Amino acid sequence: MIKWNLSRKIFLYLLSIILITLTSVGIFTYKKASDELDKQNRLHMNQILTNALHHTDVYVKSYDRLTISLLTNRDIKKFVDLPPVPEPYDYYKFWSTIRETALQPIFIRNPEIVSMYAISFAGNGIYGYSNDQAEGTYPREQMLGQLERLKNVTEPDGTLSITTDSIVPAMNGNVIRLSRQIKGLQSAEYKGILAVEIRSNDLSMLWKGIDLGEGGYFFIVNDKGEMIYQPSKDGVGPQALPELLPRIVHSGETASFEHKGPGGEERLYMSRKSSYSGWNLVVSMPLSELKKPVTAIRTTTILIGLFTLAIAVALAYRFGRSITRPILVLIQGMRQTEQGKWSTVPLPNRRDEITELMQRYNLMVGRLSELVEQVYEGELKQQKTQLERQQAEFQALQLQINPHFLYNTLETIVCYAVVQDSEEISEIVKSMAYMLRYSVQTNLEEITVANELNHVLNYMIILKHRHDREFELDVAVPPQFLLKKMVRLTLQPLIENVFQHAFPDGLEDHHWIRIDAGEEGGRFWISVEDNGTGMTRETLENLQSKLKTQQLTDASAAAGLEESGRGGIGVLNVHRRIQLVFGAEFGLRVESEPGIGTKMTMIMPVSKPANGSPDEGRGELPEPRNAWRPEPGDKEGTGRTE
Repeated sequence: MIKWNLSRKIFLYLLSIILITLTSVGIFTYKKASDELDKQNRLHMNQILTNALHHTDVYVKSYDRLTISLLTNRDIKKFVDLPPVPEPYDYYKFWSTIRETALQPIFIRNPEIVSMYAISFAGNGIYGYSNDQAEGTYPREQMLGQLERLKNVTEPDGTLSITTDSIVPAMNGNVIRLSRQIKGLQSAEYKGILAVEIRSNDLSMLWKGIDLGEGGYFFIVNDKGEMIYQPSKDGVGPQALPELLPRIVHSGETASFEHKGPGGEERLYMSRKSSYSGWNLVVSMPLSELKKPVTAIRTTTILIGLFTLAIAVALAYRFGRSITRPILVLIQGMRQTEQGKWSTVPLPNRRDEITELMQRYNLMVGRLSELVEQVYEGELKQQKTQLERQQAEFQALQLQINPHFLYNTLETIVCYAVVQDSEEISEIVKSMAYMLRYSVQTNLEEITVANELNHVLNYMIILKHRHDREFELDVAVPPQFLLKKMVRLTLQPLIENVFQHAFPDGLEDHHWIRIDAGEEGGRFWISVEDNGTGMTRETLENLQSKLKTQQLTDASAAAGLEESGRGGIGVLNVHRRIQLVFGAEFGLRVESEPGIGTKMTMIMPVSKPANGSPDEGRGELPEPRNAWRPEPGDKEGTGRTE
């Protein structure tokens, strides 16, 4: 009974998996294929539309250039300058000259042109037609009416206007009229209108060779919703769907949408607006034609899925029956293992994958106890390795001292020694010796605030001689915090960072740097604040992101920050050194605003004041404080030392 239930369950599970798999694969394949084909169809239509729009614009531009050539014709300019009632001889002279020298050559080269004409604001007009039998002139009243209609559709600044009206009533809606206002020869004012009419049916020749299927077609709509070109007038096409035109006009530069026609046929419409002519060129194809490949894929997928399902059901039933008994034996052995009994299972006489699985299980049970011991030993080794790595990181951070400052200082000493015999050299060398002795200490011990300030004072002595200018620090640290514990070599890098980046244009009298300290919320803090250029929002976010990584600073990361305008190995390693000594919740906090300044605050735990002298027996505090007092005549606010 148990064997039958297990076999039935396996069969049902396999059957469910097969059904889910076949259904998922079928639906996914159909959906994916449908989406890809739809994407390809739309891409193909978009490429066709782009190509057709390009040819259409080139077609219109060629005739636009033709109108521009007529605009520069001196005879036409003189003609529009004629008075309202010109001399008959003058009128005839201009009429014959313009037709023979300007219009007739154009008609010969461009037989698709229906007519060309110019009407002056004074009421004089000259007409030319491709058909010699066409009417050559109009009564004055009719001509003035044509002039008013042209004024309504042309721009007063002489730019090109495109419409579908014609002076020949029979050609209305079947032409493309390009018209411009034209200037006379004797003044800069516009004196008339020049127009060229072209057969719109010739546009279809531009798209000859483009295969849109049996039901596909092009049509053109202008920005007023008027049909410029349509494929037919037999009730099939865009003229049968007038509600489409406003939607196309207001759809923007590019649009794609589906629409159902009066006969229930669903079609895909894709339009693109020409930036030159303002026309919307639209291509339309029936969805039934576009989805024919998808329908074939769906039918094939269903047939193959049913056939595969029948075979899979038979195989699943047989497979379930063949693995029932070995699986039960293996499950029983696993239950023993769960109870802590490392017993093996008996192997059947046959040799197949199930037998091999049972052999692997027996091998696993035999090695399980060994692996448990290896895991414990591995964890102990990993913890020891992690501790050694942290110590190595700390040593590496303390050894990452930028040598450029030492090199520059030595150059300063050499220059003083060569140029003049001065006691300043002695002062520089003493400060340099203290800084070197203080910097090479690589032990993990903490240092006092007084020692770090002493280190900063020596740095300021050297900086004064390097730049030949005194600059006072505003040390506002209360006396009770001088013996507080902090990490060695963390204050001076922040001061150096200020001089390198906060004052890019040099030190000015209004510049200041303030060092402060205090306790808040059970934490001890020391801040370095300046009124320099500050950091941009992007630079500040980049620096704060680096501070959050809690990783050692590499050369590439530091170079990236220095190039961005602030920070580098000094700032990031100060942050990391504090974290390695006191924990990840402590470190450096940065606040900055462009044009206002920057404040960097070191956050450390509150510690008891250290016993003994602040310098730990390594020398007395130098007495450069008096040397930092403002010289007579200095402006107030240049800095002070407390």
